[in-house]
Amino acid sequence: MTQAALYVGNRTFTVEERPAVPPGPGEVRIAVAYTGICGTDLHVMHGAMDHRVTVPAVIGHEMAGRVAELGAGVTGWRVGDAVTVMPLAWCGRCPACRAGDQHVCHRLTFIGVDSPGAMQSSWTVPAETLVGLPEGLSLRHGALIEPTAVAVHDVRRSRLAAGEHAVVIGAGPVGLLIACVARSVGAAVVLVELDPHRRDVAARLGFTAVDPATTDPADFVDGWTGGAGAAVVFEVSGSAGGVRTATGLLAVRGRLVVVGIHPVPREVDLHRVFWRELEIVGARVYRRDDFTEAVRLLAAGEAPAADLISAVVPLSDVARAFDALERGGVVKILIDCDGGR
Repeated sequence: MTQAALYVGNRTFTVEERPAVPPGPGEVRIAVAYTGICGTDLHVMHGAMDHRVTVPAVIGHEMAGRVAELGAGVTGWRVGDAVTVMPLAWCGRCPACRAGDQHVCHRLTFIGVDSPGAMQSSWTVPAETLVGLPEGLSLRHGALIEPTAVAVHDVRRSRLAAGEHAVVIGAGPVGLLIACVARSVGAAVVLVELDPHRRDVAARLGFTAVDPATTDPADFVDGWTGGAGAAVVFEVSGSAGGVRTATGLLAVRGRLVVVGIHPVPREVDLHRVFWRELEIVGARVYRRDDFTEAVRLLAAGEAPAADLISAVVPLSDVARAFDALERGGVVKILIDCDGGR
């Protein structure tokens, strides 16, 4: 049996025992240790993704655990291996897949949203989605591999180079990880964040974080860059205000990378885009090599997982964890799915 958290609609979760799913050919069953709650999971709780989620649904995709059982034909893995999952399943036939862009497949299945996810003590997935973790990396920290891979992909999409100035709007988990990845490539980084707790976390990580309620970000960036503007702005907040702010911070031919999920159309200052020859770049998920680099960054301490984890909550208290994340004053909350093994 496996203990699972189920989203049942109407902002409600239940926890129940259900039979573990044995692995079929080409599949692996994982004993899940920790699963992180991310912004997508909050969107699910709010009902914004009910058109994709089949209720009752086990959600979650930021995780780490150990291989518990191998299906027929699976090679290269052993029971007990520490792993995480790259939660993408693509068709292999659409124009994006044929062009080598499987991560933005026209018929992409995002595991943990479109199919059962990791908020359970036992999770069966295709073996091809596994990513190995070094034994020196704790499973608690390994649960941050997926959001770190997001950050790696975002920075690579931006073409950010050493010596350039970058602004990150939104200092949630992904925003802070983007800042860490940007620093690892030699860029100068500033964050813009309303929440005082998240600004404090940014400061502990060695970053300057501007409060837009008291400091005009455009004035700050103008002084910081000697009037040039930032080479790259990452819009991670998913807010209308973040989009309005972003274009005004960019240098001539700067790049705006849209990371946050904007469920409704936003106003964009296209005159600024025209006037400064700006680029607007989308950044959705990640490739396999983004996961490889994320593992390296966390294992090396360049992405400081311990500073980002605000709380670890038992699976039985999943509703309380979502409430805490929604209230704010936290960065990353992990669900302990199996006693923290």
